[in-house]
Amino acid sequence: MREIPSYPKWLGLAGLLPQMACVAIVLFGPEAWHDAARGIAAVYAALILSFLGGMWWGMAAGAPAAERRSALGWIWIAAVTPSLFALASLAPMVVGSSTPEPTLVMLGAALLISLGVDERLGRLAPPWWMQLRVPLSVLLGSATIATALA
Repeated sequence: MREIPSYPKWLGLAGLLPQMACVAIVLFGPEAWHDAARGIAAVYAALILSFLGGMWWGMAAGAPAAERRSALGWIWIAAVTPSLFALASLAPMVVGSSTPEPTLVMLGAALLISLGVDERLGRLAPPWWMQLRVPLSVLLGSATIATALA
């Protein structure tokens, strides 16, 4: 089963819409909306990054018991890292000591780097996992960075 099932494919693609809307607003919308679009894009990227960590946690938790005890220690650490990174990235923006642009670049880069963890999941992930994850991470990470740079 290498073909991506319909629900993950279409819902994953739908998950790109908020970030694409933010890019469109920053590129073509009224300037008065730009800061809000960048703020929303940063929060959305942080949410998705945390969601990815939750996916990895679920895969580790669902692994056979022998694997959970031995070879999968790195996944538990990797699964918690995105939420902590997202919080740390958002904190300066939330307390007003930074504009959203640096946060967006960091979160966009983290979304792109997350593919390294996805690749290492190996047989814990469904066979179609990387077919889904690569375009979603590349598009979301790129859109996040584009929102910062536009």
